[in-house]
Amino acid sequence: MAPPNEPTTLSPKDIEEITAKLADMRHSVNNYLSLITAGIEVLARKPDMIQRIMGAIIEQPQKISDEIRKFSDILEQKLKIK
Repeated sequence: MAPPNEPTTLSPKDIEEITAKLADMRHSVNNYLSLITAGIEVLARKPDMIQRIMGAIIEQPQKISDEIRKFSDILEQKLKIK
């Protein structure tokens, strides 16, 4: 990644959009982390549920990564990062 060669100006609309996308990302990531935490807590009490719980837990890191990538793409576009 390289920063832009010239100053970049963000409009109030750009800042509003970035702020909204950041809030969405935070919300989604917190939900995914909550699912991981809840799954581990269930497994600590009921290890026999491992097959059922692990499927849900295993999916969460990729979802977190996807959310971060989506936000990063928007931010890079708005800041004109190449």
